[in-house]
Amino acid sequence: MPELPEVEVVRAGLARWVAGRTIATVDVRHPRAARRHAAGAADLEARLRGQVVRSASRRGKYLWLVCGDEALVVHLGMSGQLLVQEPSTLDEAHLRVRFTFADGGRELRFVDQRTFGGMAVDALVDDGSGGRVPASVRHIARDLLDPARDPDDAVRALRARDTEVKRALLDQTLVSGVGNIYADEALWRARIHGVRRTRGLGRAQVAGLLDDAADVMREALAQGGTSFDSLYVNVNGQSGYFSRSLNAYGREGEPCPRCGTPIRRESFMNRSSYSCPTCQPRPRTLRARRRLPPPADHSG
Repeated sequence: MPELPEVEVVRAGLARWVAGRTIATVDVRHPRAARRHAAGAADLEARLRGQVVRSASRRGKYLWLVCGDEALVVHLGMSGQLLVQEPSTLDEAHLRVRFTFADGGRELRFVDQRTFGGMAVDALVDDGSGGRVPASVRHIARDLLDPARDPDDAVRALRARDTEVKRALLDQTLVSGVGNIYADEALWRARIHGVRRTRGLGRAQVAGLLDDAADVMREALAQGGTSFDSLYVNVNGQSGYFSRSLNAYGREGEPCPRCGTPIRRESFMNRSSYSCPTCQPRPRTLRARRRLPPPADHSG
């Protein structure tokens, strides 16, 4: 799934091309695109028709368009794209929702090959810290690039959760926007193995790790995000290029850019984790546990 930098690239494109315009029509062309909207596709179309898009907003990986006191929350899923197209452009093969605008200009199209993404209209509510977010996003923590984020709060939240540090980084209720790719890159920069326990890390270590995660996402954002295939694109259909600058993720067997040791891949939560065995050693207790002989069989 796209992570914070990819979603921010899309949000910035929507702010440029869609914000301030009045929605003329909404055409939901596939029912799965509106399955998250409990009242159904026809209700979603009716509630958005005639609304002015006030702004394009994001928190972590969550993206929405503000329309009055409501928001259109967009879930990109595994393959969702928001594209701004001239009305004369031929329909995409996997076009799911089309938005036209009162000014007759460029359309907004939601294209989703795998149909895991979708849209829903949601009420805007107070997030408890002076902001307004869709009700379905209220539980999501502020992300590492949010200027209103309190860095000490994030450090305390991660250290208070007794779990593996990579699991904590991926927990969107603790700090949002970090996914598998940027978690591995941040852990590589911080020289921390992802299975280290959060309570075993010092305050300075956690703060440094979060700073590293923020830095790697800023660098990815500057390059348009990380694109491993043609599905992750901005509103003009252009892919990002940060994948060329990754130090650990996806580089199994390649030399660590820091020490030259081949990068290892390990299974993690039905995904893969990439790290350097030298720069990011596994905790001693785990290494010792792996060397223990199997228990004796006393069944006979």
